[in-house]
Amino acid sequence: MNFARHFASDNYAGICPEVFESFAQANRNHAPSYGADEWTAKAVNDIRDVFETECAVHFVFNGSAANSLILSSMCDSFGAVVCHEFGHIANDECNAPGFFRHGLSLLPTQSANGKLTPELVEATALRRTDVHAPKAQAVSVTNATEVGTVYTVSELGAVGEKAKSLGLKMHLDGARFSNGVASLGVAPADITWRVGVDAMCFGGTKNGMGFGEAIVIFSAELAENFDYRVKQSGQLASKHRFLSSQWHGFLQNEVWLRNARNANAAARRLRAGLEGVPGVRIAFPTEANAVFAYLPPKMADALLASGRKFYTDVGPNGCARLMCAWDTTFEDVDGLVEQVRTLAV
Repeated sequence: MNFARHFASDNYAGICPEVFESFAQANRNHAPSYGADEWTAKAVNDIRDVFETECAVHFVFNGSAANSLILSSMCDSFGAVVCHEFGHIANDECNAPGFFRHGLSLLPTQSANGKLTPELVEATALRRTDVHAPKAQAVSVTNATEVGTVYTVSELGAVGEKAKSLGLKMHLDGARFSNGVASLGVAPADITWRVGVDAMCFGGTKNGMGFGEAIVIFSAELAENFDYRVKQSGQLASKHRFLSSQWHGFLQNEVWLRNARNANAAARRLRAGLEGVPGVRIAFPTEANAVFAYLPPKMADALLASGRKFYTDVGPNGCARLMCAWDTTFEDVDGLVEQVRTLAV
């Protein structure tokens, strides 16, 4: 079978029209390089408007660089970051934080539904405080999480308050931040700097952009000299406007929220369709754009053999991850659900 859209990853999706048009406009004339262009200035102001505050903004090529540069600015070489065991920094970044800050280590912990709690943060950070162990200096949360759940305002506030009491900086991996905001229906500021986040990766690639993420720094201390970190790491694009212009199209007229709402709605429809199918069991709450489901092995094999694409190594114990994207249609969802039901017979 040939499928126009897949459920393996929201990275599979193309560029949404508004972003593509903004990119094309930036291509029509010459412009100053290395971020001294009008497109970058517009995008920075757009992001400040979204978060309702002054903040430092840097555009980099991908989320691994964004997360790693932020964490390397938060920690010493003997430092460590408290994170969830499913966190992208723990599983999918090839120890990039430790590369950007040589010696930096991670302190992964386990919890239900992919979320850290104040109690877990404290227990993990204080497990060892002697000079022979790495010193906890930061906590990293992911919202929406890697298993498709979303921290509430109060949950993030509690983690932020605990981090502050322990002297830890707070990092937010927001690769799917748009989906989290769309799910909660709150102001972006309410789940970032107002609850103690010092710096974050604001993701666009998984929600309609072609490439590039934004580093958003709310702490003046961390913002100092950060431009040198970006340059030294090879993340300062010479034709910078092709990173930043996408953000102008992405953020204007709430395109980013519209895209995320569609992906979230498609995931809810997919979950509803899979519930009750014999042999299928949903693993986590569906609060953003991901559905995690245990599929019978023969069903999973048949789906993959038919040309369907999805991952079984992201969640626990071979659980299938089914991602919806900004361009996933209800017809796409219904087609997958019908195929699953047929295979369950």
